[in-house]
Amino acid sequence: MENSLLNLLIQKCENHPDYERYTELFNRLDPTAPPQIKLIHRATSSTLEHGKKLGIFSGSFNPLTLAHTRMMEETIAKYQLDELLLLLAKANVDKTVFGLPLAARLLTLKRYTEDHQRFSVGVSSHGRYIDKVTALKTISPPETEFYFIVGYDTLVRIFDPKYYTDFHAELEVLFRIARFIVANRAEADIETIESFMTQPEIRRYAPYVSCILLLDVYAYMSSTEVRELLARGEAIEHLVPPSVLAMLDY
Repeated sequence: MENSLLNLLIQKCENHPDYERYTELFNRLDPTAPPQIKLIHRATSSTLEHGKKLGIFSGSFNPLTLAHTRMMEETIAKYQLDELLLLLAKANVDKTVFGLPLAARLLTLKRYTEDHQRFSVGVSSHGRYIDKVTALKTISPPETEFYFIVGYDTLVRIFDPKYYTDFHAELEVLFRIARFIVANRAEADIETIESFMTQPEIRRYAPYVSCILLLDVYAYMSSTEVRELLARGEAIEHLVPPSVLAMLDY
């Protein structure tokens, strides 16, 4: 639909005073250069001291949903994180840019964090987790503990050999630095996740992978469903946080 709510959301973002600045920020990121992460918003209570716990939720956020926010809330509570970074990558390993432009997604993330003092927002030049954690180490205090929040589909991609030059050498670097918190999704319950990590080639990394259990209402929620409803001009308030609705003037 030419005048769909999805187009309206994009137009609202394009009219925002920060939209062009965020677009230029993504344009300057170079996926062929060394990995780089730029922060556009820093939490009021941040990991500026040694030995703090930093959660990182790197996703496409196309758009941000209540499933995303529930994953963050559950992880912060369970693992007592000091700060949580919402990270949007310029280059994702499997996804091209469609739906909301990257600058629009960044605006929705920034809007969401305005009401959350422990949340930061950043952009990444690279999509692989080994590259993200390499970049994070350059901007974080020594001894920062890194906790990546992912869904089951992302966990599977992390262990796909096609993304590595030296599979185990790179994974061992990654898991020396970070641990992963995996949420169940519609296609995979906790047992599926635990079974996946028992495979002979990857079970050595199982001690660094933990799970959080989402209720079915969140496990079956997706950004794809939100975009489809927006395109049809239908209600989305049961799927997205109030910050996204506010950008539509709901």
